[in-house]
Amino acid sequence: MALTLIVNIFANSFITSFHSSHYEENLDPLVAQVTTDLPQSPLESEESENIAKDRPEDKWKPNPTRRKIISFLLTLGICLGTAIAIFAFSSILFSLINKGASRFDLAAFTELPPPPLASGGGFRNAITGTLLMVGIGAGISAPIGLGAAIYLVEFGSGKPLSSWIRFFNGVLSGVPSILCGLFAYGLVVLTSGTFSAIAGGVALAVVMLPTIARTSEEALKTVAPELREGAIAIGASPIQAITAIVIPAATPAIVTGVVLAIARATGETAPLLFTALFSQYGLNGLWKPVASMSVLIYNFALSPYPNDQALAWTAALVVVALILSISVAARFLTRDQLN
Repeated sequence: MALTLIVNIFANSFITSFHSSHYEENLDPLVAQVTTDLPQSPLESEESENIAKDRPEDKWKPNPTRRKIISFLLTLGICLGTAIAIFAFSSILFSLINKGASRFDLAAFTELPPPPLASGGGFRNAITGTLLMVGIGAGISAPIGLGAAIYLVEFGSGKPLSSWIRFFNGVLSGVPSILCGLFAYGLVVLTSGTFSAIAGGVALAVVMLPTIARTSEEALKTVAPELREGAIAIGASPIQAITAIVIPAATPAIVTGVVLAIARATGETAPLLFTALFSQYGLNGLWKPVASMSVLIYNFALSPYPNDQALAWTAALVVVALILSISVAARFLTRDQLN
């Protein structure tokens, strides 16, 4: 946590200093261009000619050869990175299909986990528990993230509070998910005295919040200012303009951010180990331990029984397929908004 905080402080300081120096460097050529367009006295003209003779070759002169080389190297790097990513994902997917397809049947989705040394069984309770906790997390984090984004874009421009919100949102996005679980453990588990689906949902909400806040902020920035100005011009209040014009216009991108946050939370294991724990049985209530797909994979992968290991591979295949489907859906939502 401390390391993440230090890195974010250093990054913000570096970005601020870089923008300042970059602005100052780019200011000289612009000032020179403006001053050359102004009428000058004979004395000023003579001084300008002497300065121009002593000035080195213009560093801003374009170099087509260097530009082509840089473009080629960047394109090559992107292609190599894409090829490596595709190869890694394909290898993982092939392994999951090869080892998990044998138990990919109706029983895996409708039955409870089997006892030791038994055959068959499934992970119905883990599916329902995962959906429940992800739903709780999205229900908590989506309003908070959207509210923060609305403040940053509509009301917080130039205010110190906005800088602090963005800073801590960046810190939270870099915090390991296990610390989010420890936070929910101290907030919910120790308070209520039990592991529960509510505690797991709170942990996942902390994991999802930075993604939703950041993507919602960018979504609201894409809304044309003319829409806000038009709503104000016809007598709408700022709140009415936001709720009736801005948010509906940015809804596809906001939904995309929520979907991406859900995809990230679906595969989290560490936060749930401290909050929801695990259960071999079906859902017994919001304030009871509940199973999840990620913890089931973790537990069954360490099991010495072949049947449990096969279920772990099948559950991993289901999780990857679910996350892939969510990511594709988010991609289509973004494409529809751009169109």
